[in-house]
Amino acid sequence: MILVTGANGFVGHKIMEMCNETVAAPSLRGAAQEEIERIIGESDADVIIHTAAISDTGACQANPDASYYANVQIPLFIAKAAKGRKLICFSSDQVYSGSDEEGPYSEDMAKPGNVYAKHKLEMEQGVLEIAPDSVMLRAEWMYDYYLKKSNYFMNMIQAKGVVSFSSGQFRGITYLKEAVENMEKVISLPGGIYNFGSETTMSMYDITKGFMELLGKKVRVEDGFARHNLWMNCDKAKKHGVTFNLVMDGLFRCALDYKLI
Repeated sequence: MILVTGANGFVGHKIMEMCNETVAAPSLRGAAQEEIERIIGESDADVIIHTAAISDTGACQANPDASYYANVQIPLFIAKAAKGRKLICFSSDQVYSGSDEEGPYSEDMAKPGNVYAKHKLEMEQGVLEIAPDSVMLRAEWMYDYYLKKSNYFMNMIQAKGVVSFSSGQFRGITYLKEAVENMEKVISLPGGIYNFGSETTMSMYDITKGFMELLGKKVRVEDGFARHNLWMNCDKAKKHGVTFNLVMDGLFRCALDYKLI
């Protein structure tokens, strides 16, 4: 049995939809250690997939206390309550947001550049100290045909006129369905930190230009301001069979799945 936190969220709802033998945890907002121990104990789960978080970087920057409780304290409570259960925590490619290197980044190159990223890195380290067999997934910017949360795919299929991405920015973006398809293999991973998602050698400008052509949209792609790279090397996970399509192939698959091409 898999206990899923954030089961109504972007990642959690897809895990509930696609994975067998799942049960949704109630909201953990403001939860204390005792409550989390009760929820986990009553779940009969042998795996916990923790997706709940405050992931809006602006909201975390504006309210670091709320970010710390949601993104660090709650996962630490879960790790203490897990007691031998396999724990999977979703982290973020944002942990590389302050790196002096251009990338692609391996797992030992983390350098957070904002409050959210700092808290995700602290979460990873704290959870692994408590439960060394846990798996931390440094997930990329994920997308799907999903109306409740802004994501790259929805932004592009709804785009009109002009969009702007930099030819100097490299970042992996990942089809959510592929992330969830990998969950069985993720559960079997040895404890540790893993970059998790699609790889690319294309800039965000070239990806977007190619995607607009694929969709047949008359949208002009401008070469915009160069943001920091969030560009990961995912070889560590690949060695354990956790594989993804390249970014452009993933976008093609998603568009095909939703009959947009």
